Amino acid sequence: MNTKTIYWIGTILISLWFGASGFFELTKNPIVWDITVQLGYPAHFIYILGVAKLLGVAVLLIPGKLLRLKEWVFAGIFFDIIFAFFSKISVLGLPATVDAMIAFTIITVTYVMFRSLYPVTYSSNTDLRKDPISASV
Repeated sequence: MNTKTIYWIGTILISLWFGASGFFELTKNPIVWDITVQLGYPAHFIYILGVAKLLGVAVLLIPGKLLRLKEWVFAGIFFDIIFAFFSKISVLGLPATVDAMIAFTIITVTYVMFRSLYPVTYSSNTDLRKDPISASV
């Protein structure tokens, strides 16, 4: 399987996962809301997270564009997964973190494939106009 195929499979899986999660957060799905409230997060945080997830999914699904913004989306997803992992392990125990571990694996592989498809090299005199990520913004 080539890099592009692995990247798009990972992107689609993450988009489905976080798109559904964002949708459920905005529509007050009882399962999602109950767990999030049980973890101690306030209601307004759940709405903000839902909007951020849906916007991030939209950015990820645009092929070959907004590469710098995709970097931020990947970072946001990493933070979301890491915070979910530690929140769940603290309150609900280790078995509740399986989903976070799976999501972390998928997003890590997807990000590595993203970097393979869109490599960036940095030097002391980097011309941002030649940087493919900056050029896409």
